[in-house]
Amino acid sequence: MAEQKTVSKNIFSAQIDLSKFEKATEEEKRQQDVMSESTTFFKDGMRKLMKNPLAVMSIIVLVLIVGVIVIAPHVVPYSYSEIVSVNGKRDKTAKNLKPFEYSENELKYIEQGGEVFPHIMGTDAMCRDYFIRVVYGTRVSLAVGLFASIIVLVIGLLYGSISGYMGGKVDLIMMRIVDIIYSLPDMLVIILLSVVLDETLKPLLEGTVFQKLGVNMISLFIVYGLLYWVSMARLVRGQILTIKNNEYILAAKTTGAKSGRIILKHIIPNCVSVIFISTALQIPSAIFTESYLSFIGLGVQSPMPSLGSLANSAREGLQSYPYKLIIPSIVICLIVLSFNLLGDGLRDAFDPKLKK
Repeated sequence: MAEQKTVSKNIFSAQIDLSKFEKATEEEKRQQDVMSESTTFFKDGMRKLMKNPLAVMSIIVLVLIVGVIVIAPHVVPYSYSEIVSVNGKRDKTAKNLKPFEYSENELKYIEQGGEVFPHIMGTDAMCRDYFIRVVYGTRVSLAVGLFASIIVLVIGLLYGSISGYMGGKVDLIMMRIVDIIYSLPDMLVIILLSVVLDETLKPLLEGTVFQKLGVNMISLFIVYGLLYWVSMARLVRGQILTIKNNEYILAAKTTGAKSGRIILKHIIPNCVSVIFISTALQIPSAIFTESYLSFIGLGVQSPMPSLGSLANSAREGLQSYPYKLIIPSIVICLIVLSFNLLGDGLRDAFDPKLKK
């Protein structure tokens, strides 16, 4: 009675009578989840992705790598093909310098009051700054990976969409073509194309942007356009075979929508998460392939560097300068591992089949 008297006298009191409340049931909790703030598929996936520590760490590493390869050429006064020079003259004493080491001519120039930008990772056997070569090598490897993944995405998406949507004999014939392409050895095709196209493409590439990349890299892109899209095509076909029997596809057909519009507006948006994840996982595969080909001498044309060609050239001085092999190898591992972890994170965040 005393407690009730106190409550009645203090109408505006902040005290709460807990006896008037009870815990929410499971049904009420589910209703609250349904009535919560609406969100899009992309926002929900990004929220889950940001909660994945490995994916976030991978994004940070990739952003740092991209930042370095974009900013470094504007800060470091050396070029990837330029022999180190002192006071306008080539410095032949700057051969195989260690990190942050100066050559004899550079030390004399510094004693005379001159300023020399340090060689962060030393120099190579051709007296070229090794840091800027690693930067440009990372640029080439990333560009090849991104460009190759775009080729795979476009061809595989179009081919798989047509095959899965048309079905029947069209699907049967198109998938048998995919099986034949799967049986071709990709490395052998790259080597054969490099030999065949060497004399054919050289005159056509002179004076163009592709001349620096060389015939070998053009052959690599052609092989990606010919062979590497089959996995993407199979994946897209499988998704479309599942989606095309849904009611909204039947409704679109009854309204007179054309096949192209149904594929672009209704089918592909519903399997875009799987396509996006596969593309992200394709990038490290392309980077590793390019690095391997450059390592065996079938990559970019000298003097343009890539991470694979830098690792290959470092084998000669492995005992004396092991860091020249370790540095590009670490960069390759960081890029490939980051993209793989990011792809796994995207799969966990955006794949509806993995949602609990």
